[in-house]
Amino acid sequence: MSEGFGWKQTAAPFLSLFLSAGTLVCCALPALFVSLGMGAALAGFVGAFPQITWLSQYKPIVFALATTMLIIAGVMMYRARNLPCPTDPKQAKACAHLRKFSIGIYIFSVIVFLIGAFFAFAAQYVLL
Repeated sequence: MSEGFGWKQTAAPFLSLFLSAGTLVCCALPALFVSLGMGAALAGFVGAFPQITWLSQYKPIVFALATTMLIIAGVMMYRARNLPCPTDPKQAKACAHLRKFSIGIYIFSVIVFLIGAFFAFAAQYVLL
């Protein structure tokens, strides 16, 4: 399957989902724990995964990488939207399913990113 919608078009949405999840871990989860009065759970979470403090410390870099990857994934999916699928019925069905799945993963990634961005940058001003 050298033509059509393949693994290259799905790798970008999955990588964007991974980076968007990093924005949730750095900013949204700690805010959720604290707002629910679960500061001890947050302390235990940070004790088990001390890398979270690195993510929080360098959140502009984390968000810049996630934004870049979301843009790249969006452009790749936009450009691949009219690529032909194979003529074999099974492969054509798989190609159409893969396109829908990739769009779903991308939309989910954007939602996760926006939630993380809200808690990282806007929540401190909105939820006073």
